[in-house]
Order: sequence, then structure tokens, then C-alpha cells
Amino acid sequence: MSLLFSKTTIGPLALQNRLVMSPLTRNRATGNVPNELMAQYYAQRASVGLIITEGTSPSPNGLGYPRIPGAFSAEQVAGWKRVTEGVHAQGAKMFLQLMHCGRIAHPLNLPAGARVLGPSAVAAAGEMYTDAEGMKPNATPQAMSEADIKTTIEEYAQAAKNAVAAGFDGVELHGANGYLLEQFIRPNSNQRTDAYGGSIEKRARFVLEVADAAIKAIGREKVGIRLSPYGVFNDMPAYPEMDADYAYLARELNARGLLYIHLVDHSPMGAPAVPDAIKAMFRSVFKGALILSGGYDAARAESDLAAGKCDLVAVGRPILANPDLAVRWKTGAATNAPDFATFYTPGPKGYTDYPALG
Repeated sequence: MSLLFSKTTIGPLALQNRLVMSPLTRNRATGNVPNELMAQYYAQRASVGLIITEGTSPSPNGLGYPRIPGAFSAEQVAGWKRVTEGVHAQGAKMFLQLMHCGRIAHPLNLPAGARVLGPSAVAAAGEMYTDAEGMKPNATPQAMSEADIKTTIEEYAQAAKNAVAAGFDGVELHGANGYLLEQFIRPNSNQRTDAYGGSIEKRARFVLEVADAAIKAIGREKVGIRLSPYGVFNDMPAYPEMDADYAYLARELNARGLLYIHLVDHSPMGAPAVPDAIKAMFRSVFKGALILSGGYDAARAESDLAAGKCDLVAVGRPILANPDLAVRWKTGAATNAPDFATFYTPGPKGYTDYPALG
């Protein structure tokens, strides 16, 4: 009996299997509004248990990349409603990933009046693609004032409410991959000397206040969080206190009773591996559900589920290229290879045109 393809529940959520579609930025939201093409894309992939959307900004300030969706306008909520209806009709549950890009941004990608914000005025190494002028260096963010922090927390809470209004089963706070929440956690990007910088208790404060606000807005059983200990993406270098800092986060998130923690391991893409000890620490400290992701195939997913290392397994590129991945893995059918050239390009090519089985 396969665990991966058996029904399960996490909190109040009944899932048709333990396979999760990872959040995958695809840059198809023209004008930052979810559209029919996106509704088709997600509905195609709804044979999994849980779909986590691409990173979606809770604020105009958070739209760091071109053509990523938001969750702060009535038009965006209406667009997402079409998406969730299509996914629910196929039996999957769906969470909206709230991603504020923070300093991973360029003004050319932001709407009029929006600002590039971060914990401190420290630019991230690297470049950002803009539709207007191609590659540009990441902008130096404005260091957030306490008023900016308060406003941003309120934006997350409102976006969580908007997600529920759009039919989502909950939200995932993106505290990984070098975006705003992780920018506060990490000492290289957070050089503040006030109540939000310095010790881990202070650097984690913003993340925990965002979690508290989302819980207050929609309930703890509808809130998960994604973390990337040992992740180096978007200029997040390793540092000596990493293990202790993430152990503190695990304890604090457990105390809040979130539905799940989603740990991402980017080692299949060349980042340092997340040590097994860190995954085991989260498993023992956090009493909610644990989702693991990073280079899984069906056999490894089955093995880790059987060993009790996690409750659900999330996959990205395999499901990007195989809308019916659950069926293919279950039957041992051959899989399509992903087309890297069309990951972030507009339009249906390499998005909704991957073939499903007969």
C-alpha cells in the first residue's frame, strides 16, 4: 500500500494524497492579475493532494519580479477565485503562497507609487530581470521604518483574508529563498539595531508578528510557512548560528500552532544540503504537519513518508512538466522533461501545453 498516494488529513484538511505541488514562480500574471491561462495551468495539476501557488505579493511593494500575481486588489481576488474553483473541482486543496520580495526587486517591476523595501538599506548581490530594460542589478532597498513594518504586517493579514475570500483553503507564508521574511531572519540582510534586529529573538520578530497577524485574520489551521535553513538563494550566505536560530524559529512556530512547516532543500540545484539533523529537529519540535521538498522522486518520497520523516512531500519541476504527475508516478509511466527556456516566459508555451497521458 503506497503512502504517497493514500488519503490523509493534516489539521482539518482532507487530502486525496500526500503529494504537494511546490510553489513555482511562472511569471504569467500579466498586469499582476491571475488569468484564465493560470486557471487552466493549476486545474491541470489538481490530481495532487495540495497545490501551493506561485509566490503572490500581499502588497504593491512586494511585486519584485515582472508578471507575478498579487492578492491585494478586488481584481486579483476575482482572478484567483476562478483558479480555486477549477482546482477544487478536481479534488485538490489549495493554499496561496504569500511572497513579499522585499529587496529582491527593481523599481521597473513595481507599480507606480510602490517602493523597494527591506530590513536594512543593503542591496542583494545579483541581478533582476525587467521586461522594460532586461537585466538590472538588484535595487538598494529603503530600510523599513516601524510604520512600514506595521503597514506590511497589516498587508499580510488582509492578503490572508483575501485568499479565503478567493476560495483558498489557507495561506503559506514565504519565509524562505531570500525574500522579505527571510531577509529579517538573516544577519547579512538585517543590520537593524532596534527591536527588529540583533539577536535571533529580534530578527525573528517580524516573521512571528506576520504569522500572528495571519492567524488572527483566518485561523491557525489555515496558515503554513515555508523556510529554507541552509538556503543561499538571493544572497543568503550560511552563518555560524544558523542551527540555533532555526531551532528557535521551530519552537516559536510550534507554540503558535500553525498547520504546517514546509522545509525546502535546494541541494538538487547546487545549494548546500539541509542537514538531516535540522529536518529531524523540525520533526521533533514542531507538532503540526511537516512538508519536505527538494529533488524528490516517487521512491524517495515513499521512503521518507514510511520512515515518518514528514507528512507530505512537495515537488516542483516534475509537476511543472507533468500535469498528471500523480498518475504517472503511481503507474510507473514515463515522464516529460521540463523545458527550462519557458519557465518564466509569458504565454501558454511550456506552461499549459505539456502532454498528459492518453
